[in-house]
Amino acid sequence: MNTLMIQGTASDAGKSTVVAGLCRVLVNRGKRVAPFKPQNMALNSAVTAQGEEIGRAQALQAYAAKVPPQVDFNPILLKPNSDTGAQVILHGRPISNMEAAQYQDYKKVAMQAVLASHTRLVQQFNCVLVEGAGSPAEINLREGDVANMGFAEEVDCPVVLVANIDKGGVFAHLVGTLALLSESEQNRVKGFIINGFRGDLGLLESGLAWLEEYTQKPVLGVLPYIHDLALDAEDAIDDHNSNDEAAANIAILLLPHTSNNTDFDALRHHPQCRVQYVRMGQRIPPCDLVIIPGSKNVLFDLTFLCQQHWHDDLQRHLRYGGKVLGICGGMQMLGQRIDDPEQVESTMGAVFGLGLADFVTTLQRDKITRQVTVICEDAQLCGYEIHCGRSVGAAFDMPLFQLSHDDRQWHDGFISADNLIAGTYVHGLFDSPQGCDWVLSWLDNTRSWQAFDLNAQREQQLARLAHVCEQHLDINKIIAIMES
Repeated sequence: MNTLMIQGTASDAGKSTVVAGLCRVLVNRGKRVAPFKPQNMALNSAVTAQGEEIGRAQALQAYAAKVPPQVDFNPILLKPNSDTGAQVILHGRPISNMEAAQYQDYKKVAMQAVLASHTRLVQQFNCVLVEGAGSPAEINLREGDVANMGFAEEVDCPVVLVANIDKGGVFAHLVGTLALLSESEQNRVKGFIINGFRGDLGLLESGLAWLEEYTQKPVLGVLPYIHDLALDAEDAIDDHNSNDEAAANIAILLLPHTSNNTDFDALRHHPQCRVQYVRMGQRIPPCDLVIIPGSKNVLFDLTFLCQQHWHDDLQRHLRYGGKVLGICGGMQMLGQRIDDPEQVESTMGAVFGLGLADFVTTLQRDKITRQVTVICEDAQLCGYEIHCGRSVGAAFDMPLFQLSHDDRQWHDGFISADNLIAGTYVHGLFDSPQGCDWVLSWLDNTRSWQAFDLNAQREQQLARLAHVCEQHLDINKIIAIMES
């Protein structure tokens, strides 16, 4: 069984990136590779061709491995909808909302689902590269652990530990993590990867020698800090955008439960766009377009939006001829009311919408997850839906798009009579050049807009990452660890 687990000393140690890089390196060496994350907690997700929901990072790792994303790559996905609770998605389908203590009791069931997925993957692939979650040294979460050493012990696989030196304290992170593991877990750790190094490697060598002598475990490589590496973020908001002379100024409202913020990666990297996130305590600045993104707790986030007085800013923005686009939960907020009678996302029951379009939304337990083809004017592009809401009303008499899936077609979204307000349930709209062209042409159809292909950029960045891994990691030793 060729399974290797990459664990980290902390969140954001670089686990997702290392797994993606190793996936591409091994594929380039002729291996058939599957990425795997037993349990992922994230609000950025993707939908497989079968309509199953998995973490966005595992979809990216699948692209790196040059295989279609599948639900077994991420059997447990937790999507937080409060500070203490999350929607639990098992094998791509939501089963319920659980508080943290309740999920602790559910972990035995979760582990069986994880092991079933892993068994299927080892039967299909030469190599399975497993990504841990957070840190294996969270001693308060050790009982029934599904995400880190609990899984590694269950399937008896080796572990490589990653630490991010850019955060500081890298030797303490590695040695401290190792010290908090049991003896069998310590023996399972076969080496270290240091990530995010800047500067003269010669100045680090004495520390590396000490680390190997003290732990009796090898350093398998030191990855440099890769400037401007542009890959799908697992959960964090990546707001890097320095294009101050852009033709299109776009503001995105950063809500407490913003989901699928990867929707905006193409706009952030487009050479003619300047994207800025509007955060708590800030006001919406003068701009061409305001986007209200998706949300995992629409009623709470709509209330938050109004508390920030962003509803007043939107009215002012529209009076000056600016445009507003709502995506999924963001579209629901544009209507007259959102009802949640079954407490699908919260206990708030119902909240009045922004009143910018004539429709109401009801949240239902039956969640729609599917890939769709979007027919937009003369172009066809791909997207996906992830929503519990059903929206009805006169606004949809002027639909934004036509969608198709499994030989069925229907209308999606709306556009206002004055052409200033639009909404859609479709995520991933801008990933294709045609999708970027549509939204920018909607902003200004008199301007010539450059084509930008996010998928082509993703492929370029994965090739760049793989090259760095080949240069700076002992790939042969990593393969030997995996195959031993």
